[in-house]
Amino acid sequence: MTRQISTFFGIGLLPWAPGTWGSLAALILGWGIERYLGFWPLVIATLIATVVGFWACKAELADRPGDDPSEIVIDEVAGMWLAMLFPAAAFWSKDMSMVWPGPIAAFLFFRLFDIKKPWLVGRADRRHDSIGVMLDDLWAGVFAGIATIIAAALYHIFLF
Repeated sequence: MTRQISTFFGIGLLPWAPGTWGSLAALILGWGIERYLGFWPLVIATLIATVVGFWACKAELADRPGDDPSEIVIDEVAGMWLAMLFPAAAFWSKDMSMVWPGPIAAFLFFRLFDIKKPWLVGRADRRHDSIGVMLDDLWAGVFAGIATIIAAALYHIFLF
């Protein structure tokens, strides 16, 4: 069970850049959750992915301390959904679904912060434990969400 969760039901087993595949799967599923079920179900899904992700990572890495295997992508799912909550919350207050390019911007910023690992993202990654596996992507999600809102504000101030 923990293997299925940690690989996000096999998405992490795809070849070439499993973190990007996991993030893309999270984008599609998260956008669908928010669009058809609403903001609060996305919040709940994010909380579930985060809690279950910590549990699954701890179980999967119990005999491999210091590892951060690329096939574990539940951390990308939790981080990506966290990033998507920022534009979703902005639209939720106006009783609308999150619209283009909010989710796409969240995805691009998330991948940037997840790959480059600035500041708290890198610090969490350097923990080299199951908590760090999840935390670096959650921090990347927070930074991506903030960057998405800043980009949207700049767009509306200067271009729209």
